[in-house]
Amino acid sequence: MNVKQNIGIMNALIRITVGLTMLSWATAKLVKRPWRNSYLLIAFLAAMKVGEGIVKYCPMTDVIQNQMNQMNGSDSDSNKNGNESQNKSDLKQMMDMFVPKQKEQSSNGTNNNQHQQGSHHHEQENSQS
Repeated sequence: MNVKQNIGIMNALIRITVGLTMLSWATAKLVKRPWRNSYLLIAFLAAMKVGEGIVKYCPMTDVIQNQMNQMNGSDSDSNKNGNESQNKSDLKQMMDMFVPKQKEQSSNGTNNNQHQQGSHHHEQENSQS
């Protein structure tokens, strides 16, 4: 099985932090009430999050990315209704939130920042008039 990293460093750090927090909470609760299976389940899920953060691989993200690739591959085969394209755009927006973006050229980022600062300054001048 070829496991490829599919989450970014910030996402991994968040998973480790939240996972360790949940794990410590669940273990503390489990010490007081060892007969409760829900705390054991939460501890198991938290440990999975810590593991995902350490190896920078999330199986759910991988499944969603594979679905995206399959949907893009079948794009030319069938375009039966407009609902299909709406679902693709919704899925793409969801993926953009969770999957790290590739680094863009630094000149693009500089131009965007300058444009935003210029428009912000222009808005301030208009509001003062």
